[in-house]
Amino acid sequence: MGKQMTEMLKGTLEGIVLAILAAQPAYGYEITARLREQGFTDIAEGTVYALLVRIEQRGLVDVAKVPSEKGPPRKVYTLNAAGNSYLAEFWNTWSFLAERIGHLHRNNHSQEKGE
Repeated sequence: MGKQMTEMLKGTLEGIVLAILAAQPAYGYEITARLREQGFTDIAEGTVYALLVRIEQRGLVDVAKVPSEKGPPRKVYTLNAAGNSYLAEFWNTWSFLAERIGHLHRNNHSQEKGE
């Protein structure tokens, strides 16, 4: 993943993780695995854990400690009402940006072709 992708992801990763949790509660490693399944293969586990700490501190998720077969209990993250609100706002913002960027791209693309 290039530097540009990394920079763009910084601003959107929180929303992406909340969207993953909207589908179903998960613990840190599961979230990282789901990100990788979605094609975000270069995201470090440490990045995901740091983000989970932030969204927990901001009250966007509920956290339950669930016993693990091996090792310490796992923290399972569940999107709560505040997280759902934040995610709805994220999707609205994303839609606005995608529409505006798409418009710019189409205009630039048609100018390049001399249309």
